[in-house]
This record gives sequence, C-alpha cells and structure tokens, in this order.
Amino acid sequence: MAKFTIYRLHFTTPVHIGDNREDYGISLKTIQSDTLYASIVSSLAKKGKRIPENGDLGCVISSLFPFYQDKETGPVYFFPKPLYQKLPKLENVANAKKIKKVAWLDKDHFERALNGNSLFENNSDITNIRGEYLTTTKIDSDFIDSYVAPRVTITRTGEGNATPFYMDRICFKGESGLFFIVDGETSLFESGLELLQHEGIGTDRNIGNGSFVFLKDAIELKLPDKSDNSISMSVFIPEHVNQLKSMLNGKNIGYDFTRRGGWITTPPFNTLRKNSIYAFLPASVFSEPINEMEIKGKIVDLAPKINFEPKLDHPIWRNGRSIFLPIKI
Repeated sequence: MAKFTIYRLHFTTPVHIGDNREDYGISLKTIQSDTLYASIVSSLAKKGKRIPENGDLGCVISSLFPFYQDKETGPVYFFPKPLYQKLPKLENVANAKKIKKVAWLDKDHFERALNGNSLFENNSDITNIRGEYLTTTKIDSDFIDSYVAPRVTITRTGEGNATPFYMDRICFKGESGLFFIVDGETSLFESGLELLQHEGIGTDRNIGNGSFVFLKDAIELKLPDKSDNSISMSVFIPEHVNQLKSMLNGKNIGYDFTRRGGWITTPPFNTLRKNSIYAFLPASVFSEPINEMEIKGKIVDLAPKINFEPKLDHPIWRNGRSIFLPIKI
C-alpha cells in the first residue's frame, strides 16, 4: 500500500471553471493541476512571498478530482478512468452505452484498474454504475449541480448598451467537493492555498465565486508491484522529445492532450495572451515501466516577448510536472 497526502476543497460558493473555448455558458466540473498551481503562485506573490526562480514550490500535485460526502457518509473519492484499459467481455451489449458514460472510478475500482483487473465483466459492476460514476456506495449521481445565470457586460466608460450573456456555475451538494494528491514539501504551497481559499478560484472571483475551505488528509492506494505502463494523474509536459518518444513507443497506451495558455492576469497586461503549449491530460496511459509512484515532466515559462513599454518583468510558470502511478494492462 502506498500512502498519499491529499487536500479536500469544500466550496462555500458557486464556481465557474472555464474551458479552452472560453464559453461562459459551459463550466467544467474539475480543475487541472497546472491551473491550481498557477493560482497558488499568484497568491504567494500577493502575500509578498519569494517565488523560486524555477517556479517549483517544492511539491507536485495531481489534478483535482471529485469526492462525494454527505452528513451520514465519509468522503468517497473518485479517480479518472484510465484512457486505456482491458476491454470487458460483455454478455449483454446493451450495457455498452452505460459503460461508455463512466468517467470516474471510486477507490476500490480504481485500484482494480491499476492492478490489471478488468471492469464491467460481472453484473455487480454494471449495477454499481451511477451516471458518470462507478462505485459501490449509494450516491446522488448529480452531487455536482449546474445552473446558468444571466449576466451583462458594460463598457469601461459606461456608454453604450449593456450586452447580455449567460454564466454557467456549478455547486456541490452536501459536503462534496474536489480533492487532489500532493507529493513533496507543502509548507509554501499551503501558504498560498490559505489566501486562495478566500480570494476564490475560477471565473467571477470578484463577486464571491469560487471560495472554499480546505482540509488535509491522507489516503492509501494499492499499487502493482511492477508494471510496463504508467498513468498520469496531472497535466503532463514531457521533459524532452526523447522522453516523449520512449513513452509513446510501446503497447497499451492511450492519451489525450489539450492546449494550455490563456490570458495574463497581471495588470497592466490583462489584454495580452500567454504563450501556448500542448500538454497531456490526466488518466493518460504511457509505455513507461515504473515500480512505484514517480514524478515526471517539467515547468515552462509562458511569458510572451513584449516589444513595448512597460516590459513584463516576471515569468509566467506553467507546471507540467505530473504524479505517475504504475498500472498493469
């Protein structure tokens, strides 16, 4: 059994998590590791803390995953379904549609997937599907609720007509929320998290959205003793091209990637975009043999070159270091 430190975020206000399309009418339900890490760095800068020159705060975090909790049950943690796993032999093909919708596995099912055991080959797994979640616990499959609220934009001068738009926000029922795994020294990271919980994360923080309280806990996962593959739990940016070629040169791999970038949030550069980079998403499975948890990836500076005054005098770090776990296929 491997023991991990985790942080649970219990949101006290609604939150909007933007996607790459910057469509305010749709909110994601999870937060990626590099987004939270960048928010922590920004919070530390506001507190006057010294940011290490390489952008490394001393720890590596996973992306944020959902957990379910009400007044009667303890937290039920969910992990992303691996993007490559053994295909089940279905007796009833009508179950394929239900299986396809599953995106999250509870701890027991996630451990089964890590250790090379097929899912959905028996009726109990099928009956344990609750919407996007595979779990033996009876949960409200809609514990992450979403609603759309009308908003308007006005010009800075107040002249002209207001332009209406719609903002999608999510709420967590009961004591549910998001959690993430941490490896390393967390004192500096937690200092930033203490401010961020009050300032909020996501869009519309200036009107109180995205606030939370956090709790520190621990979790144990049964990992395989040895494997020829590994699964990323965070946004992952390869350290160099040879590492990437090695991780993609093998059997039983499955991955997805996205472009990371966005707007600069430091005044007076708010109208400028950061440089962009492509990164692999959590749950990606690579041909990379490991025997225990390992850290891979790099931190990159996405600060654009500006040929006018004032100059941007600080880096804009994007953390692509990822927690990797062994997985048998």
